[in-house]
Amino acid sequence: MFLFYKTGVLSYAQVESIKSFVLGFGIYAPLIFIILFTLAPLIFFPDGILALAGGLIFGFAWGSVYIIVGALCGGTLSFYLARLYGNKMREKLAHEKLINFQKSVQKHGFVMILLLRLVPLVPFNIISYSAGFSKIRYRDFLFATLLGMLPGVLVYANIGAQSLSFGSQEFYISVGLLVVLVMVSMVLKQRVKKRLEAYEK
Repeated sequence: MFLFYKTGVLSYAQVESIKSFVLGFGIYAPLIFIILFTLAPLIFFPDGILALAGGLIFGFAWGSVYIIVGALCGGTLSFYLARLYGNKMREKLAHEKLINFQKSVQKHGFVMILLLRLVPLVPFNIISYSAGFSKIRYRDFLFATLLGMLPGVLVYANIGAQSLSFGSQEFYISVGLLVVLVMVSMVLKQRVKKRLEAYEK
């Protein structure tokens, strides 16, 4: 983390700065990218920026793979930090809008995490920390995260990969897919809210 702060790579949201930093490690670039993604939740760095950078640096296919691995590692780190440090961690996150999973909701942990992950408008790190504070099983959290984040990962990685061909048909298609993802997310967000309310009754 000292190295990341020293270089400033995680101090501002610029995809090009992340690209230059990661590629500077040569054959170790994928590992460094995954480590960046794993540690980013500690400072709530936007995961969307890293996902775009992943597509730009490694292309759509490998970029998607590295993003998924990094996101799962980062989500796991957040989950267990919340679970292991409990109230101390909650105090440090007092300024964040955490999700309060009621006991009735926790019984449906897989479904709720899956639905929340399908909504990119809900911050990735918030879901991870909130799940850690609850009694939701890690296995449910992990597999729901894997399935739920796939659409968003593919869309962001595609935009990153197509960013070098700005103005091409492929670029505009990737942007169109992002617009569709956001619109679907807005609808899903309302449904998730209703589902949460239904479980709490």
